[in-house]
Order: sequence, then structure tokens, then C-alpha cells
Amino acid sequence: MPDLTLTAELGRPIGSRSSGRLRVAGKIPGVVYGHGNDPVPVAVDARALRAVLNTEAGMNALITLEMDGSTQLAMAKDVQRHPVRNTVTHIDFLAISRDEVITTDVPVTLVGEATELMRADGVVDHQLFNLTVNAKPGSIPNVIEIDISGLKLGDTIRVSDVALPDGVTTDADPEAAIVVGQGAQVTEADLVTEADAEAAAVAAAEDAGAEGAGEGGGDAAAAGGGEGGEAGGE
Repeated sequence: MPDLTLTAELGRPIGSRSSGRLRVAGKIPGVVYGHGNDPVPVAVDARALRAVLNTEAGMNALITLEMDGSTQLAMAKDVQRHPVRNTVTHIDFLAISRDEVITTDVPVTLVGEATELMRADGVVDHQLFNLTVNAKPGSIPNVIEIDISGLKLGDTIRVSDVALPDGVTTDADPEAAIVVGQGAQVTEADLVTEADAEAAAVAAAEDAGAEGAGEGGGDAAAAGGGEGGEAGGE
């Protein structure tokens, strides 16, 4: 996809109060760093930043920052968000160049239906959700897709099984599991539920036995009382 353009204002005031005033004005404070340069404080429009971060490339989108007449290719490296509203409160941009290899995380998504696994009452256990890769900016994939249509019970798809695009490598452990075809597992909650059901059944049986014994005793007492009454009448 083409580079995205974002205007970054230089010379923003530093400090929490100044940053708060920027956010009220619809701007997000941030810094641009990298290539051995000191971090440069900037401010960007909140709406424009949201549009940049919500593309298919996500955090790996290539952004051309326009700063006071100059431009700098960058990527969003760290995004801080409000703990409740989830809005961006601060952003770090990493300055990059097109011919350098950078390291970044790429989301791992599963495609296809594990039909045979499902027939065996198995479950798809997705264990690795991001893969750290090395690539030049223009070669970074938006996602890494893992086809699970052939996954069977007991199968494991590992990092070494992934065919990465040209120009993309990874230093991740080749034996690391990405997805596993697991058998159905009994959880602790299931065991507790079964134990409760058994205890309830035992209690119900005991209550039924006690009620039966009580009814039998009552009948005997009634019969005895009747006999005594007849004798007294005579």
C-alpha cells in the first residue's frame, strides 16, 4: 500500500499540563527518534493519526511525516492509550529509511477450517499471535496467514513450517508452536461442576430416605394410637 502522510508540528511545549492542553485541542503529543538523533517532540492531529493507525498495515504502516518543510519516513513504534477510553494519549515514531532492515512484529492469523480436527472433537489451540520478523519497510507483510485446513488431532504447526515472503526473515525459535490440534480437555470448572452434581444427587437420595423413614414411623405411631384408643373404649 502507498505511504501515508501525516503532518507533525514541531516545537510543542513539554510537560503533562501542556500535553493535556494539546489533547483538549484535538492533538496528540509524540516524539520522533531513531538514526542516532535525539528525540524530537511533535504534535499530530488526533483524527489524522487515527486514520493512519486503522489501515490494514496497522502499526507497520509506512508514514511520511511532514515536519516544517522536511519529510521523514517513519513507523508508529509505541502507542500509549487511555486505560478506560482507549484513545491515544501519546505516540512514538521511529525514523526509518527504505533500504534498511528493521525488526517488527507481524500479526499471525488463522485461515481455513480444521474439519478433520473438529470431527475428532478436537480444538484449535492458537498459541503464537505475533511473529517478530526482519525486513526492509516495503517488504513487511500486513499479516502472516496460517492455513489450518489440514490440521489433525495432535498436529503442531511451528515457526519453521511458515513460508515467509521474499526478503523477510525471523529470528524466532523454529520449534516454537504457532497452532496445535488439541484434544478436548476437561477443565477444573468441569470437575467442580461434576463433583457438585454428584454431591447434590447423594444429598437428594439421603433426603428421600429420611422422608421415607419418617413416613413409616408416622404410620406405625398412628396405628398404635388407634389400637390404644379402641382398647380404652372397650
